[in-house]
Amino acid sequence: MKLITTLALAAGIALGGIGMASAQELVNEIGGVTIEGNSKVNMFKPEKDQSNIQRNFQKQPPLIPHSIKGYNITQNFNKCMDCHSKERAEETGATKVAKSHYLDREDNKLKNISPRRYFCMQCHVPQYDARPLVENTYKPAAKKGE
Repeated sequence: MKLITTLALAAGIALGGIGMASAQELVNEIGGVTIEGNSKVNMFKPEKDQSNIQRNFQKQPPLIPHSIKGYNITQNFNKCMDCHSKERAEETGATKVAKSHYLDREDNKLKNISPRRYFCMQCHVPQYDARPLVENTYKPAAKKGE
């Protein structure tokens, strides 16, 4: 019985190793570079403040055109709102948070930002002019009237 268990375990390890080698070969064949070679982007060191990258579709969350290193968003404090709140945006020159962020699930207006929109980086990410990992042929739909 021990011999059968040992042989089954050895076969499983051998087959698992073959599967992993095939997966690595597939990554290299598709991308031409290993994953490690493609993952050299440091998301907390994006390009300096820059103009906004155009959105690809309606309702796409805008990208963040500046560094967010050290921006803490906790239950009690949101660093983004120092500049982007409706009260501070004009003064700071930042883009004002959209009105939709001040609505609850039933579209009732709230005095403060909605809890479901409070954690900005669940939708907004720093923009970075990085080389795509795979070719993308996406074309945005034409706007009404075009």
